[in-house]
Amino acid sequence: MYQPTATSAAPEMAGIITTSHERSLAYGLCPESRQDFGTIARNDLALLIEKNKMLHTHALPAMETLYQQIINTHNMVLLTDADGVILHSLGDADFLEKANRVALQPGAAWSEECRGTNAIGTAIAEKSAALVHADQHYMHANHFLTCSAAPITDHHGNVVGVLDVSGDQRSYHKHTMALVRMSALMIENQLFSAAFEDAITLHFHTRPEFIGTLMEGIASFTPGGRFLSANRNGLFQLGLSYAALQTHTFNSLFGLPVSALFDHYRTAAPSLLDLCMHNGVRVSGRAQLRLASSRFQHVLAAPQDGEPAPRPAAPASPMHAANAARKLSGLRYLRTGDPQLELVIDKVTRVLGKDIPIMIMGETGTGKELLAQAIHNDSPRAQGPFIPVNCASIPETLIESELFGYEDGAFTGARKKGAVGRILQANGGTLFLDEIGDMPYSLQARLLRVLQERMVTPLGSSKSIPVNVEVICATNHNLRERIANGLFREDLYYRLNGLVVKLPPLRERTDLETVVKKIIAIESGSTRYTLAPEMLELFRCHKWPGNFRQLTNLLRTAIVMAGDEYEISQRHMPDDFLDDIAAAGPCGESLQGAGEHGGLLPAGGARLEDVEHSLIQKTLATHGGNVSATARALGVSRNTIYRKMPHLK
Repeated sequence: MYQPTATSAAPEMAGIITTSHERSLAYGLCPESRQDFGTIARNDLALLIEKNKMLHTHALPAMETLYQQIINTHNMVLLTDADGVILHSLGDADFLEKANRVALQPGAAWSEECRGTNAIGTAIAEKSAALVHADQHYMHANHFLTCSAAPITDHHGNVVGVLDVSGDQRSYHKHTMALVRMSALMIENQLFSAAFEDAITLHFHTRPEFIGTLMEGIASFTPGGRFLSANRNGLFQLGLSYAALQTHTFNSLFGLPVSALFDHYRTAAPSLLDLCMHNGVRVSGRAQLRLASSRFQHVLAAPQDGEPAPRPAAPASPMHAANAARKLSGLRYLRTGDPQLELVIDKVTRVLGKDIPIMIMGETGTGKELLAQAIHNDSPRAQGPFIPVNCASIPETLIESELFGYEDGAFTGARKKGAVGRILQANGGTLFLDEIGDMPYSLQARLLRVLQERMVTPLGSSKSIPVNVEVICATNHNLRERIANGLFREDLYYRLNGLVVKLPPLRERTDLETVVKKIIAIESGSTRYTLAPEMLELFRCHKWPGNFRQLTNLLRTAIVMAGDEYEISQRHMPDDFLDDIAAAGPCGESLQGAGEHGGLLPAGGARLEDVEHSLIQKTLATHGGNVSATARALGVSRNTIYRKMPHLK
């Protein structure tokens, strides 16, 4: 079997290329063949374009923008259907002539079955982006090409087409694949928006300034709140498969009843939504209520097509953010009496300002970013910016532009005047790379080069920019195991592996009472709230799988539930927490028994019902009888409140 030569252009594709060559051989193709496959008739091509009208319509603007980035570089941009038949092309005249010799033109089929290994056909076969360079092509006639292709999927995840940049193999550029993938993602977003006319569509992101850009997540729901679909970034941020999401609603995913969403958009100038996702991550959101049903027409206060969207609040300047963070986070602030944490703080204090990289190990939710922020705030770089990047929360298609930035018009949906990457934003300060173990392998080499050369090259640019940053990393992975499994570069590991410290999980810490008091004070903005003594004992029994993130969310909810009672007790706790405690052996037994003596749990269903009714009644009184406000405060629907009202005293 013919073996392609490994090239520096796409070494990470070697496994995919080998598998594709095996498929090509199985199709009975001959690498030396010069057979002319030709193209379909003009009328048939017109019918094919009509069949793929939505794809063709939404792809053309993206193709135009992409072509402007590669013009006069001996390249062309191509769009194909799901079978690899080229629908449209744009390119330099001198290269189009060479491309026509191998039928790289509208009407020609470029599936693997027809052409063997090539970027278009291999992207369809693998359902992922493919870079095929020079002699990695199966057919010898195509060895003069270098091709970068990305599949375009619909809202069900099915491949409906491919976007490709093909050119002379001598014109290969390392940024081309990133531009193709981001342009394909923009086309997908356009197709997604066009697919749901009678729906609630939420645009969301952890950073409000990214709402309305290529980086946003998009999810659509029925008028009643049932999940319909999400775009690629939306699925990534939600962290659930398409199949798993079919059982969810807007409320279960974002912690807000649809009725409360409608109430929000009845206001004259609705602000961005502040939402807490099912996984505890807080996001900002903007909803479009494009509801055709007449019974929902009265709630259409959200921006419609053609109307300006409300602008997100301007992000605080780096200096303002740094000053605000210093008030809340320093190494002294983190000292709460736990001996394991004291040892960690002593170690990092010794290396402050010594240009030694710090790697923070620990389970999810143990406060790795808080420690990194404290290290920065106590370092000589405290007056500079602190820029956190969660390598696990950014889709692989976007992390390159997120880290390195991009030039003006580098891809469809890019901001005018380009964008400064996170590495350059951290210039003069600290770059915190959280979940570094999840960084795509293909980008690890670029990061290593930046750290060694202290130079950054934005996407779409040929200029390198000097950068001076201190790097702090964090991970919950065993990086040595990931190195052994080929998932993490050993050279990058040793570049980052200066001082390694490990944060203990919450269940192993001895300072729980102090930590709880600090969290309550921060979340309530008051010193009046306290935790009932018996609740602290229950907290000590809990294993806290989500660590501080779980504890913080629990106390935040409890403060809202407590209202003006100021002592947080069992009846302010969510049911799932009480279920966990009840199943926790001796703690659960003491919890269940406490109710018989007027303690934590009421004895029997009737008293539980009384507590529920009392809580609803007090919340209604607090909100002046406003059912919608009461439902929002309790996290339930208005129908639930109406159903309970006849039973209130």
